[in-house]
Amino acid sequence: MASDATVGGVIRWRKGTVVKIRREWPGAMELDVEIDHDGAARALAYPALVGSPQVGDAVLLNTTALAMGLGTGGYAIVAAVPDRFPPDPSGPGHLVKARYTPLQATVLGADEQDSPHHELLRDADSIDGMPVVVADLHSALPAIVAGLHRDRPGTRVVYVMPDGGALPSWFSRSAAALREAGALAAVVTTGQAFGGDLEAVTLHTGLLAARLVLEAEVAVVAQGPGNLGTGTRWGFSGVSAGEAVNAAGVLGGRPVASLRVSEADARERHQGVSHHSLTAYGRVALARAQVVVPELPGPFGARVTADAAPLGERHDLVRVPVDGLEEALRASPVRLSTMGRGLDEDLAGFLTAAAAGRHAAALLG
Repeated sequence: MASDATVGGVIRWRKGTVVKIRREWPGAMELDVEIDHDGAARALAYPALVGSPQVGDAVLLNTTALAMGLGTGGYAIVAAVPDRFPPDPSGPGHLVKARYTPLQATVLGADEQDSPHHELLRDADSIDGMPVVVADLHSALPAIVAGLHRDRPGTRVVYVMPDGGALPSWFSRSAAALREAGALAAVVTTGQAFGGDLEAVTLHTGLLAARLVLEAEVAVVAQGPGNLGTGTRWGFSGVSAGEAVNAAGVLGGRPVASLRVSEADARERHQGVSHHSLTAYGRVALARAQVVVPELPGPFGARVTADAAPLGERHDLVRVPVDGLEEALRASPVRLSTMGRGLDEDLAGFLTAAAAGRHAAALLG
């Protein structure tokens, strides 16, 4: 067995002290902490996991992402409040997520035997033609919802979150704000992701729960904040968008593919239609989807149309106008941002996602 001297660490551990509670939203607290020997930093705590830190509390911190300078995940994460543990779990639930990590959490899965929904889901096999809008980035979620509600206000929309990005749904301020505004009815967390209104073992049971338990009219599937990419053809977490199309298709849903588009990304592979969309929908998705191609103006619009054309070999390309969608985006209860760019900096990308929401509304009539 290897000794401690030969085992490399993968987490940067630090001790610190809470000096200020900056803000709170459902499931999360943002803090200012003073880290021993490292100075001041922002930190994030999930009360359901570690309790609610208070000013003056000593905290154990994972500062790995902070030290790496990551944008989305650039926080020190509170791993424990050693002097004040949260209460022990008391409710039902045998579904373990973030399994075999130091912060594995036990939750009640909608599909497990102790769930009141188990009988409903046990033999369920169809989502009855429900439109399922699939996107790569989490930043597409509020834009899709804005486009959908622009044309069909009051539609019951459920966000089904796989585990490609953040695992705790509480990390998403967008989902929290959309819930508070009534634009989202609920969140379902699937796979290793957790913290939703309902938990599910797989994306398939998550979609079934969205439809049958939560009575969703439309589901949106996109990974949580903090996608992972390596600049290689296959090494990006958005591959799961293709798998989501397959899940929606096999369950009798109507998959609607939202393209990842950018006019402002400095990386050539993400300009026009991103290679992420071309790979996920063009290679991974085996079920037939309706791929929404926005009617964007000018040469860039022509480029997006040309880039998307090869996807027509295995999917249905649907041209969708974008008139009125910019106004809907500007009225969103969520500040729109993708890869650090706001609405005015990358309008085409947000219009594309909103157009997918518009098409989902049209499918409902």
